[in-house]
Amino acid sequence: MFSFIWFLIIGGVLGWLAGVIIGKDVPGGVIGNIIAGIIGSWIGSLVLGNWGWQVSDFYVFPALIGAIVLIFIVSLVLKSMNKAT
Repeated sequence: MFSFIWFLIIGGVLGWLAGVIIGKDVPGGVIGNIIAGIIGSWIGSLVLGNWGWQVSDFYVFPALIGAIVLIFIVSLVLKSMNKAT
């Protein structure tokens, strides 16, 4: 149980940090940060592999880079959807 809570906390911190780095707000607040961190970690691990520091089940550098890319793409999609309406 504690491992799952730690997983959510680290995912949220990584998602928040990625949003701060690129200067974009993550849609959905805390839940959006957690989702961006977890999905970004998955994407980063697929593309970059597992290297660097490991916290819980996250490799920090690939997870952070994956979350940054994910938030950037989501912000572009949301921006284009707002222009269309």
